[in-house]
Amino acid sequence: MPLKHCEAIVLRTYPLREADLLVTLFTRAEGKVKGVAKSAKKSRRRFGGALEPLTLVRAYWEDRERQELARIDSCDVLVSPLSDEVDYGRMVALQHIAEMLDEVMPDREANDTVFRLAWSVLQHIKAGQVLMPVTYFDLWMVRLMGFLPALDTCIACGRKLGDERAWFHALADGLVCTADKRIASSEMSLESRQLAAQIFRTPVEKMADEPWPQQKGADLRKFLMQIIDRHLDRRLKTSASLERI
Repeated sequence: MPLKHCEAIVLRTYPLREADLLVTLFTRAEGKVKGVAKSAKKSRRRFGGALEPLTLVRAYWEDRERQELARIDSCDVLVSPLSDEVDYGRMVALQHIAEMLDEVMPDREANDTVFRLAWSVLQHIKAGQVLMPVTYFDLWMVRLMGFLPALDTCIACGRKLGDERAWFHALADGLVCTADKRIASSEMSLESRQLAAQIFRTPVEKMADEPWPQQKGADLRKFLMQIIDRHLDRRLKTSASLERI
């Protein structure tokens, strides 16, 4: 079969035999593609540093008849995460994006909107500046996957929340008013609800220079992670690490 090629994001690699790697790519044309990169540990000409997780590449692969795994022929680096400084926060943020895409996106299902979201967000994850792109990515992903409830309405009584206090609980979707608040609920500030609205109408690059202290959107990130964990029926491995940034 002829080689396929398109832009892709390297999500994960695993050792396979002596010199091969099992690679998971999130491709623009076909969604998540898993394949074997033969002799990837030895071939600098075909791969070089292109298989580092979260590298943006042009990937070339071949689907083999009656085989689940593709054959990854080569990858050309377009943008490398190693081209900028890597600190603990940036490493965790990159791992989180990769884990989200790998866990949430189905195999071989193209989603150009999610691909463009990830591609743009990855280019704004900088050392010391990771909370904005992570919040931006998670909010849009939850919305695009159809998991996000309305943020302006109490899910219990249906009343518009307006400027009043709003609450959320780990075991329930959506926000509620004070009258319907459950025990052990967390508050979603009006500022964070306004921040969510801003994210939905603003490209990520236009938010890149805004000051983003640690507490900004912290309740929104907690709310989003609870939604993600509930729909996956497990907690993401990067959740605890994100909380420590």
